[in-house]
Amino acid sequence: MILIPYVSYRGLGLLWPMREITFWIGEHVFGVSAPLVYAGNSRDSTFFWVQTFWLLITAILATSVWSVLDRRRDSYEALHRWFRLFVRFALASQMFEYGMTKVIPIQFPSPSLMTLVTPVGNLTLQGMLWASIGASTAYEIFTGCAELLGGVLLIVPRTTMFGALICLADMTHVFALNMSYDVGLKQISFHLILLSLFLLAPDFPRLVRFFFLNRPVPASPGFQLFQTPRANRIALAAQLVFGAYLLALQADVNWVYWHAEGGGKPKSPMYGIWDVEALAIDGEVRPPILNDYDRRWRRVIFDSPDSVVFQRTDDSFARYAASIDLHNKTIALAKGASKAWKAAFSFQRPADDRLILSGEMDGKNIQMRLQRLEFDTFRLLNSGFRWVRPPDPESLP
Repeated sequence: MILIPYVSYRGLGLLWPMREITFWIGEHVFGVSAPLVYAGNSRDSTFFWVQTFWLLITAILATSVWSVLDRRRDSYEALHRWFRLFVRFALASQMFEYGMTKVIPIQFPSPSLMTLVTPVGNLTLQGMLWASIGASTAYEIFTGCAELLGGVLLIVPRTTMFGALICLADMTHVFALNMSYDVGLKQISFHLILLSLFLLAPDFPRLVRFFFLNRPVPASPGFQLFQTPRANRIALAAQLVFGAYLLALQADVNWVYWHAEGGGKPKSPMYGIWDVEALAIDGEVRPPILNDYDRRWRRVIFDSPDSVVFQRTDDSFARYAASIDLHNKTIALAKGASKAWKAAFSFQRPADDRLILSGEMDGKNIQMRLQRLEFDTFRLLNSGFRWVRPPDPESLP
């Protein structure tokens, strides 16, 4: 299920033969009539559960047949050493991916402007987790460093056991979060736990003796790939170089992504959350009535330079693709693939925190006066770290 990076378990599972087998088993074994969806960011969809099932059955059958055909052999020491090497780097590559997306804060970005004005009760469990961790960049980087440490220690043969222990702790924590907050990565985190346990298995007796029986333990004999010291030194150097390559590659990919799609990407020239102070549609003034969510907007949010989000009075959102022309002071909006729907506004900005929009939207004349919210009004953004923390006013009698 897990391979060396950029030939991911998910990419392998979507190859034509694997995909068609999964479709067939889903329909004929589990009676799944609806199409199995494998796109999207969830690794816990029905498609992947069905695929995990038949891969597990295939592995059990193949192991049984192999054991019968080669029943005279007691062990596969050479195969175990090479498979262990593969698992070390497979697990390390995943730890590099997990860790680097936190050290370069991509996985849990700072709460977006939409999140800041979304009522807590409207957030999903996963959205709540993402917002809470993203609100503390220091904690996110700390957890990422712990995951990177586990991966780095796996690269060096002598520190494999220590690295596997750290990976086991890290992935148990991740698995608990995935289960508790319904994150669609339950399978992959559980597989990483199993890989950590596999690497620790030869050292279980030594760990029990040291931690629970308080007895001295001998040094681990290690796993030598070759018979000669020179060949093993070359193999060690190759492992260190390849491990450094994997780490550098992951860092480069994440750094580029952070600047393109993460916190380093350009912001809208009108960046901010704007309250709709006044709104007129076809000359009719629309007062801020909460149940007028079909025709009354509460806020306009400019975050990315290529989109605009309207928040209705029921706190739901409508996102539009946007093209902002600062020279001509115009904003053009588009709605998905709909070519019939269009909107175009001219704008005036009499003050830095004031905006006036005039134009046409879906065949209706729109006039809006906007007031930008100051970020200081959000306690989440201005309550930083303090050694001495006074009681919250709400907690005082």
